[in-house]
Amino acid sequence: MLYEQQNHLFATTIVNLQKLTNNFCKKYELWLLEAAMNKKTKALTTEQYKEIIQTMKEGFCGCRPNERIATALVLEGNLGLRISDILKLRLCDVVRDGDRFRLEVVEQKTGKRRVFTVPMVIQQYMENYCLRNGIRRNDLMFPITERAVQKQLHIVCDYLGYEGISTHSFRKWYATEIYNANGFDIALVQRLLQHSSAATTQRYIGIEPQRIEQAIQNHAQLL
Repeated sequence: MLYEQQNHLFATTIVNLQKLTNNFCKKYELWLLEAAMNKKTKALTTEQYKEIIQTMKEGFCGCRPNERIATALVLEGNLGLRISDILKLRLCDVVRDGDRFRLEVVEQKTGKRRVFTVPMVIQQYMENYCLRNGIRRNDLMFPITERAVQKQLHIVCDYLGYEGISTHSFRKWYATEIYNANGFDIALVQRLLQHSSAATTQRYIGIEPQRIEQAIQNHAQLL
């Protein structure tokens, strides 16, 4: 009897180890795929951002309107989170903190904890979306997969004739807009994206050395 129990325990342990190994390999493969895709992905222009979202909401011949995925991409472009973190959002994650709203997330890719202010207009946007679609505060706002989002985005971009765009383009658009609107402050963008160095951020949003030099020259205001 004891021998059979030991054999069963050993077999169970082996199966569990195999599952852990397989899960690790799958996650590692996804990480490599995402890393390769992100390097090829370019940031959106504001015009592209608006056209993609509008087209996705309205639909076109052969493609139904999809408010859910459009909303997820809008939040990625306005919060700067990766799509994997956007898909884990619940309305209850955004909490009132005095006269503002605060969101705390643990990034799926890096495990880093991030706490930041959510503009009221975005909180209201999220709340209105949930009200329209009967989503409760503790429910996932977007019970879909990353693959489904990428597929829908690819269909829309193919229809519009856009190339080199993935969900990560929305995060890059966010970073580029913040950079351009805040005096070319690369350190600010670095903190927002939680990059380890400014050089990483420069490569991420595609800032060329010439543009950096030009920004410095244009910013000079001597009294």
